[in-house]
Amino acid sequence: MSMAMTAEAREQFLAETRIGIFTVARPEPGRAPLSVPVWYGYTPGGDVEVFMDAGSVKDRLLRQAERFSLSVHTEDVPYRYVTVEGPASWEESPTTEQLHTVAARYLDPDDADNYVKTQVNSPTLLVRMRPERWLSNDQTDVWAQLRAEWYGTSRA
Repeated sequence: MSMAMTAEAREQFLAETRIGIFTVARPEPGRAPLSVPVWYGYTPGGDVEVFMDAGSVKDRLLRQAERFSLSVHTEDVPYRYVTVEGPASWEESPTTEQLHTVAARYLDPDDADNYVKTQVNSPTLLVRMRPERWLSNDQTDVWAQLRAEWYGTSRA
């Protein structure tokens, strides 16, 4: 049984509000990639959008690697995750509306407004990625089968 999500299911999962794990290669031999939690935006069929400070470690490494991956997951059984990978493009001066769209996914309206006001004059970049590769996993059916074996039912 495949645990891969359908294209529609993985895009919907990625569009849900989650903390993403942004990963970018390091050029130094013997170093692991940089992986950090980030807020992100995504609409099915569109680009992944991530904001970062200009000149940050993420920005410097990404300008060298020119691509990144983003992974999102659930933390409870049944486990599910989606990882996307693709090339990066930069928008050096994101608009207030672009900042607000991502911030509003994570903050209540007043906090999102205030957060954007503090960020709009800082050296913030919008990085976009058009997913080229997808990896997904949904263990819902597997856990239902296991629970049926263990308990004689599919316990929710």
